[in-house]
Amino acid sequence: MNALDLLKERGFVKQITFEDELYKAFDEGMVSFYVGFDPTADSLHIGHYIPIMAMAHLQKAGHKPFALMGGGTGMIGDPSGKSDLRKVLTVEDIDSNVAHIKKQMESFLDFDPQLPNRAEIVNNADWLRDLNYIDFLRDVGALFSVNRMLTAECYKQRLERGLTFLEFNYMLMQSYDFLELNHRHNVTLQCGGDDQWSNMLSGADLIRRKDGKPAFALTFQLLLTHDGRKMGKTEKGALWLDPNKCSPYDFYQYWRNVDDQDVEKCLGLLTFLPMEEVRRLGALKDSAINEAKRVLAYEVTKNVHGEEEARKAQQAAEALFGGGALSGSVP
Repeated sequence: MNALDLLKERGFVKQITFEDELYKAFDEGMVSFYVGFDPTADSLHIGHYIPIMAMAHLQKAGHKPFALMGGGTGMIGDPSGKSDLRKVLTVEDIDSNVAHIKKQMESFLDFDPQLPNRAEIVNNADWLRDLNYIDFLRDVGALFSVNRMLTAECYKQRLERGLTFLEFNYMLMQSYDFLELNHRHNVTLQCGGDDQWSNMLSGADLIRRKDGKPAFALTFQLLLTHDGRKMGKTEKGALWLDPNKCSPYDFYQYWRNVDDQDVEKCLGLLTFLPMEEVRRLGALKDSAINEAKRVLAYEVTKNVHGEEEARKAQQAAEALFGGGALSGSVP
């Protein structure tokens, strides 16, 4: 199966540029791709887990993932989806967060140096922090239309309340990341959440316009409930991947209590189960759907926290609730 079809079958794909060309690229050999992670905290959360799972699937299909740490862009802050200016972090905080996130990433991707498509972690601080701004404006800024940038979805909400010039630079910086990764590592595909679509389009466009080379953008579905609400929020806060911020038991119980209508989608996106099994579990009805929810909770917790913690969380939940869902808990 073409890697793009694999992602589509599991429910990842939202938008693609130059789809026919990208299909061909996946058919012809190894594609180097990247996903960016801005270090706004010292842990990834469940929203990051969707692109991480997609990266893992693509790597298993023979393609090469780069996890880009935003040690440079994190000093600006992405305005996408934010109604207010992000908190400005110190360089020390950013570097500390990057170190924590790097460690987490090693649990999800294969970094074996013997693999031709081994995962690699890179940091845009390497090229952004010492960037000459005048040279950057002449070389990259001249290729961007302000009129077009102002129509981007990532800026619309902020324009009504006030968009700083600092944040306005973010799109250029992210696009420059793609250009640098293309030059340094022959990366031709940027992936990420669908809220990054405008930024990703600009990056692919920059490479095509500046170098005349193929470049692609592929966005993934955001993790939403069947009625459009954001998943991953609990009474205690975000669903962090760090066990010190969200215990494996609380993490397990969250997935044990998802709405019946969201089970099949979550199984496809958040686990490595074969799609035949995903469809079988997703088709269960009434009380039988509890089997699917137990499988979902166990598999996701195993992927994030390991098999032992998943087993302990499952045993604790079933001891307390007899295998049933936690009463009153709503994702």
